[in-house]
Amino acid sequence: MTALSAMDISEPTPIQQETIPLLLAGRDVIGQARTGSGKTLAFTIPLLEGCDPAVCEVQALVLTPTRELAIQVGEVTDAAAKGRGLQTTLLYGGRSARPEYAALRRGPQIVIGTPGRTLDHLRQGTLNLRSVRFLVLDEADEMLDRGFARDVEAILGYTPSERQTALFSATLPDWVATTAAKHLRQPATVEVDADLQTLPSVTHLVYSIRRDHKIGALRSLLDQRNGEAVIVFGKTKHGVKKLARQLDGFGYPVGALQGNLSQNARERVMRDFRSGDTPILVATNVAARGLDIDGVGQVINYDLPDSPQLFTHRVGRTGRMGRDGEAITFVTSEEESKWREIDRSLGVRFIRQPWNDDPELQQPTPRRSRVRRVR
Repeated sequence: MTALSAMDISEPTPIQQETIPLLLAGRDVIGQARTGSGKTLAFTIPLLEGCDPAVCEVQALVLTPTRELAIQVGEVTDAAAKGRGLQTTLLYGGRSARPEYAALRRGPQIVIGTPGRTLDHLRQGTLNLRSVRFLVLDEADEMLDRGFARDVEAILGYTPSERQTALFSATLPDWVATTAAKHLRQPATVEVDADLQTLPSVTHLVYSIRRDHKIGALRSLLDQRNGEAVIVFGKTKHGVKKLARQLDGFGYPVGALQGNLSQNARERVMRDFRSGDTPILVATNVAARGLDIDGVGQVINYDLPDSPQLFTHRVGRTGRMGRDGEAITFVTSEEESKWREIDRSLGVRFIRQPWNDDPELQQPTPRRSRVRRVR
């Protein structure tokens, strides 16, 4: 409670209120709540309560899909654990593993990692999970999907079968519950806002646009951002790098986040974005998952994502914790079928309008007249 007070937290969010008692009682839990709803503390508080600082063995393991999310969960965990005498170690790729070896030898009680690096340590014998009591899959839909499923399954095989397991995500497709049944024991399912695929505090605008007009439209939008932080989502690593280079050439304060960057470079980009030094972030979907960044006023889908779930996660970077946000999506003629799939799946009627083809008239609708989405 002292640590939470130092974090200016006095009241639990709905997902925390629903899941913390269940987890403290030892139940396995599947938790779904929109981005920015406080899911990290929902599992961190019970995790910390269950760890014994006198035992220098790994007692809690949190797996995340991205390095940036592992770092963020680690920061929240350290803040909430202040004064408890608990050690946390982060395991993720893109950097030397040598400091991780030393940290693991010191006997941390909590490990937060990405699947690939965590599995590397297990296979090398530098990580032992025999004493794990509490396991969390953060962004569970991605952790159990094809990209990570094999590594996650292998990691679970190193943990005791009687462990307590929690799955948390902003989106929980039906198949997740089926897959999770193999790993959880009679879980309690908590869905705080399962019917909200897009956020009520986010204003949506969808523009039909020609591909060769996208950069001009983007510049018009960025010129009207009023100092707010903006995330621009592209589809590919190369495309993000190229777009960031173009914007930098036009004089915009921009950073690029994509998977080919070294870990030091990725951390520097995120640090500069959080501090406001580069308030425009051009990113692949690596930034769509779970990152809690204060003050993002606008998300721009420069390229459409490949799934409705990714659309939800991208849009969730703005309008967090009840603050207003804005999501703008460009749809080219080549993307019409993909947009129809997203639109149909979300069950939302989006306000859509053409972007004016005349570059001199490429101005978005003024903020005051933008219409909120209709259920």
